[in-house]
Amino acid sequence: MRKIRTLLGAFVAGACALTVLPGVALAAPTAPYTVLTVDVGDAYGKPVKQSGVHDGTNSTVTGRAYGTGGVSMGVSGLPGGSTIAMWITPPVGQSFTAGQTYQTSGSGNSTHAGLDMSSDSTACNGAYSYGSLTVREIAYDAGTGAATAFAAAYEFHCSPNAGAVTGELRWNSNLAYVGVTSFPTPVVDFGRVAIDGTVPTATVTFTVKGTLPSTFDVARISGANPSSFSIVSNGCSGRTFTPGNFCRVTLAPKALRWGDYTANLELVDNSAYGKRVVPLKFTAYDTVIGMYYPLAPQRLMDTRTGLGVVEPGPLGTGSVNLQVAGRGGVPASGVGSVVLNVTVTGPTANSFLTLYPYPEATPTASSINFPAGWLGSNNVTVKVGAEGKVSIYNRSGTTHVVVDVVGFYAASDTVKSSLGWGGQYQSVEPTRLIDTRPTGLVAKSSIDSYVDFGPSSPHVKALVLNITAVKPVKSGFLSASSGDGPALTTSTVNYGAGKVVPNLAFVRTGKCTNCNNLPYAVPTFSIYTSEATNMVVDLVGVIDDGSLPDGLRFTPLSPTRIADSRSGLGTSGALGAGETRKITAPSTVVAATTEALAMNVTAVAPTKDTVITVWPADADMAKPGASNLNPAAGQIVSNAVMGGIGPQDAFNVHNLTGSLDLVADVVGRFYLYSGTASTTALAGGQPLTVRGTGAPD
Repeated sequence: MRKIRTLLGAFVAGACALTVLPGVALAAPTAPYTVLTVDVGDAYGKPVKQSGVHDGTNSTVTGRAYGTGGVSMGVSGLPGGSTIAMWITPPVGQSFTAGQTYQTSGSGNSTHAGLDMSSDSTACNGAYSYGSLTVREIAYDAGTGAATAFAAAYEFHCSPNAGAVTGELRWNSNLAYVGVTSFPTPVVDFGRVAIDGTVPTATVTFTVKGTLPSTFDVARISGANPSSFSIVSNGCSGRTFTPGNFCRVTLAPKALRWGDYTANLELVDNSAYGKRVVPLKFTAYDTVIGMYYPLAPQRLMDTRTGLGVVEPGPLGTGSVNLQVAGRGGVPASGVGSVVLNVTVTGPTANSFLTLYPYPEATPTASSINFPAGWLGSNNVTVKVGAEGKVSIYNRSGTTHVVVDVVGFYAASDTVKSSLGWGGQYQSVEPTRLIDTRPTGLVAKSSIDSYVDFGPSSPHVKALVLNITAVKPVKSGFLSASSGDGPALTTSTVNYGAGKVVPNLAFVRTGKCTNCNNLPYAVPTFSIYTSEATNMVVDLVGVIDDGSLPDGLRFTPLSPTRIADSRSGLGTSGALGAGETRKITAPSTVVAATTEALAMNVTAVAPTKDTVITVWPADADMAKPGASNLNPAAGQIVSNAVMGGIGPQDAFNVHNLTGSLDLVADVVGRFYLYSGTASTTALAGGQPLTVRGTGAPD
């Protein structure tokens, strides 16, 4: 170490006495050459920080021969005042021979040539460095034994970093050489990359700076995590470039799991080392984008009282805008979509409401369909538009509208600082939890229940339930809640006397410990009815705490109609009794990672009271015993559906009896989040299974 540092100091002092490097590029070097090329490759800048072809046009290069047969070289005048020093000696008692390759160590010995490098204050412990030296040309002064010309290719490793610094050196040599620089150097750092987020790219530029052309062959990813990077484009392979020309390779990271990832871009070439090596790295991090945040239901709009509108009064034909961001527990920013419970009461005409992002044009889709005089609700997921607003369109007549918010999906990490981690949607085996028929519930009563998912139970934050009021005695409502807080002032299902009214509900859960001696806490829920009615409750999904494997996250879409059997869109003709219809989602609403669709499904004028069931197609799944819609004869009934799709992007719809037309509108899609997927192959896992349910003890 003392020897090479002294040598470096001599190079720096010598450089100071030379002419200052001009501000414009000098002419290309001519023979005889004094050149040092350096490719730091996967050595990550140790001991040399930057790659370069140092030929006197961009730095000061000096060389010196010794009577022992060795050669030293130095580079100064680099950006920031950096310097490079190299020291080479033949094996003890020997002279170099052209055409021979020598194994090297830091100080050399009887079997190894000496090869050591340093840059600025960074050097190697000579006892631990190793490599090789291939001598291309050597000439000695017969009198002194000192070299008069020297050319070689080298490979230098500075342990414990096993990466290689490679290149060519020429001192007073007429031998041409291959030289290439890459940029950026010494490493392509993509920085922090969000898992399943926007994928950044980086371009590596290879510039030929030797005296010989460079020919590039295959480009590949190697190293510790090769599958975590991909080559996006390659303008180098299979081409030869003369000095002064360049080519580019563009790369991208694949952020699938939290952690630090490294690899190398290898570009095979005609250099002595046989390839160019460019280190790559990035840090993958989890985000909350697409996670669901359940809220205690809060009212955002009630046209009867004037809440959320300019003045009290029913909504007429046309659209009104509703501010949702910054109200009812919804953050002011970072929200992609909101989950609302929308109720219509007292409509004067057969009509429908459509909720959509402000200020987009009104789409050909519906959120809740109703006849004149109807009282009913529907769960609506809607993408939040500009200024945190959504628009509500009424097709015909007038109607009072009530809107309660029950949760939202995050669109950025801005919500994480105040609300922490949200939850992910988990598919379940559809299970009927409650069916009060034939005894029913009396007015002003509640039914409390828990659901046991085994050891996963403590991680459940909300249940996704399909709740149906079946022929209530009077008009009224159902309210679903965790059951462990104050009485709700909002409704989940609004029903008219004698009707069958379903509604999908995201119900935030409570926790019951020691329920029926279970060894873990289980989620609870409670449903209150204002009037006597029968009730059916089907479990269709779960919102976890973000820790369970194979959770799904949400991407909102503007409402898009994908099926209307009346017009032949997606399917044609009414569904008959006992018929199963397969509907394929178009590419406009699905992506390669889509596992389920958030839809509004409408049954149009069934000829008999019936049951509609939706489940994935082509997935070897039997029809579930739970239902999605329970329309009565002649009704036009909508309900939100979390519809899983099969491998061919399709779902099945089954009609129990009679015949009806069917309409399906998509409002978003669920994708498997790779950060918590059970495998990085994104194959998906098994749905949660209900082990038991009942009243908390």
